[in-house]
Amino acid sequence: MREADRSGGQLCAGGSAAAARSSGSWATDSAARASMVANRSRDTGPEMAIRRRLHAAGLRYRVDFPPLAAERRRRADIVFTRLRIAIFIDGCFWHGCPAHFSAPRANADYWGPKIARNIERDGETNAALIRAGWRVMRFWEHQPATEVAAEIIAAVRLASSATSSAD
Repeated sequence: MREADRSGGQLCAGGSAAAARSSGSWATDSAARASMVANRSRDTGPEMAIRRRLHAAGLRYRVDFPPLAAERRRRADIVFTRLRIAIFIDGCFWHGCPAHFSAPRANADYWGPKIARNIERDGETNAALIRAGWRVMRFWEHQPATEVAAEIIAAVRLASSATSSAD
């Protein structure tokens, strides 16, 4: 479903901050809103590049899956359920990459706390998964897909061999 459908067809018009705010939007203008609406939560370019490499290596996994039943809204990008490995491909903007994040100048009072809360939630998610016996692997979207996939493949094969030798 498109964002316009969810908001009752209320896309911001006019391009001004006042028009965006009068429609109840958090966006400072219609261009910012259109850009944010176009962002995807799954199947991003970096995620797809990594998943293609994992699949080509013969690995099978779940996509956009909540590893913890009690935390259904906290979803990992790639999950190996039997091996209890949760993988997150974090976007540089949304998760505050130390190398690439630059705080927006427009609407800074909104974005500062929003990104800070995302970072805090990432830490909470990591801690909850580790407490539940999961291995958590986080990567930045700018990391080369080949290197990320190689690290994931190595971790999965190691966990798989440890599981099969324990049987």
